Amino acid sequence: MPTKQIFFLAGLFFLIQFIIFSYLVHKDIFTAIDFNTTVRFQDNISRSFDNEFSFLSDVGKFEVTTLILLAIFVVTRRIMAGVAAFSFYVVFHLIELFGKFFVNHPPPPQFMLRTEQILNFPQFHVRTENSYPSGHSGRTIFISIILLILLWKTKRIPPFMKFVLAGLILGFDAAMLISRVTLGEHWATDVIAGSMLGAACGLFAGMFLVNNEHKNHVKGEKKSLFPKYRLVLKKVE
Repeated sequence: MPTKQIFFLAGLFFLIQFIIFSYLVHKDIFTAIDFNTTVRFQDNISRSFDNEFSFLSDVGKFEVTTLILLAIFVVTRRIMAGVAAFSFYVVFHLIELFGKFFVNHPPPPQFMLRTEQILNFPQFHVRTENSYPSGHSGRTIFISIILLILLWKTKRIPPFMKFVLAGLILGFDAAMLISRVTLGEHWATDVIAGSMLGAACGLFAGMFLVNNEHKNHVKGEKKSLFPKYRLVLKKVE
């Protein structure tokens, strides 16, 4: 199965899961699980990490992630793929805003909030009464998938270094997702949903990072027309 088709099916899978999960969250199926999960995270993760986790809150903001995404495609010079990625990046935020306005899911109460102010700069922000899904989680997963695909495709980096870099990316993802719950900024279901939506949009964008794979293969075949006949001619000579 072509890589592009695999990405599409995987993205569709995560999108369907997100829709089903959103319906269950709207019906308050996971209310008790959300509260208990946040309590356990905050009881078992030391407050000494709040400063680092709060820094991740700033890194995951819309303005910062947008600049990071732009830098990725400027450095790699994948302009058309970058346009496609930004299109799905916009789609992600439109769906995120739809969820925050229409899925009845208020954020954790104020007494659970542990975020510290690290960086203070003007930012794009839409105030809503709901926290579903987590934009930080979705943006992080979206960009990580883009990076992992580019890392997988490049031939300039040795395999061992690819594994190291992939591990660092996944480690950063884990820290970001955990920080959302530990700081009391989001419920666990917000984080799960944001990750699903970010993965879906990231995989859809990934299709445009590998869309030349088949074309390059076909072009390679055209360079040697009728290879079997050439072999026969050589034998006759």
